[in-house]
Amino acid sequence: MAHKIDYYLQKVVEKGGSDFHLKVGEPPVIRAQGKLIRLKEYERFTPEEVRELIFSIMTEEQKNRFKKELELDISYELPGLARFRMNLFLQRRKIGVAVRVIPLKVKTIDEWRLPKILKEIALYSHGFVLVTGPTGVGKSTTLAAMIEEINGRKKSHIITIEDPIEYVFEDKKSVIEQRAIGIDTNSFKEALKRVVRQNPDVIMVGEMRDRETIALALNAAEMGSLVFATLHTPDAPQTVDRIVDVFEPEHQHQIRLQFASTIRAVISQTLLKRSDDNSRIAAFEILIGTKSTSNAIREGKVEQIYNIIKSGGKYGMRLLDDSLKELYLRGYVDYEEALSKVSNLGAFESSLARS
Repeated sequence: MAHKIDYYLQKVVEKGGSDFHLKVGEPPVIRAQGKLIRLKEYERFTPEEVRELIFSIMTEEQKNRFKKELELDISYELPGLARFRMNLFLQRRKIGVAVRVIPLKVKTIDEWRLPKILKEIALYSHGFVLVTGPTGVGKSTTLAAMIEEINGRKKSHIITIEDPIEYVFEDKKSVIEQRAIGIDTNSFKEALKRVVRQNPDVIMVGEMRDRETIALALNAAEMGSLVFATLHTPDAPQTVDRIVDVFEPEHQHQIRLQFASTIRAVISQTLLKRSDDNSRIAAFEILIGTKSTSNAIREGKVEQIYNIIKSGGKYGMRLLDDSLKELYLRGYVDYEEALSKVSNLGAFESSLARS
């Protein structure tokens, strides 16, 4: 059965949009190549139209949850076209909707041209792997590509816990079970409390939102699973600080020890506008859980992580600024775009001068 919202979602995909916004009093708004574009050829939405567009694709249970909680994440699929992650909310007592476009096909690490070291990280047998960065930089896409790497190469039992389910996997060598918050389980923490009893080799946590979820994810990694998760932190040092600082002072030493013993990698990413076409490209900072990394975390010497990454090229580590430099020198991004994401301007300019 076709729904009225399908027409607008098809337009978003046709125009190469990554996001779609429904707001009362505005025409449809899409985000393409990182920029918001108002589709002024369409009428402004009324409150009744927005409600009809979104409520027509919701179940009664979802409608009731939204009315109760005033916030809701759902997923929706147009067969043969794309999946969509939708966040519903109220603003000035009117319904607003933010939609993210999710491709139907799960692309591989090679197809996305992600760093090759991600293939090695995906095949670790146990430990804690974090993918970090602000909203909208492709963390879910990177995680999906790594899960697909495992799926194509190892016989693993993989459990994902997501809100909502974004990429849908098809079993290859692995057995993959995907659980949606609010549908298959009540919360991330409730799912993580029981997941170790489900005999997983790999656990993917869509987002670590609170102290208890972080603690349970660390415990699962400590018990022998390979745990993937995301955080909204910009780089590796701030990720370490966030993991530790979210806990009460009397628990931070124990968390530091747990994190130091389980950390396998922190993959931080950002997106930039390409100079050679209208798409975007990712830049990465990668910290690998070497002995030096574990020691720095255990001893609370987070300031050492920058130098650990800088000197860890043989392990596949890289600084974000080095990734930005490479993209600029290859002509993928222009100077101003690279500069907008640089963390150490002086070092970046000196490095370019020596190139």
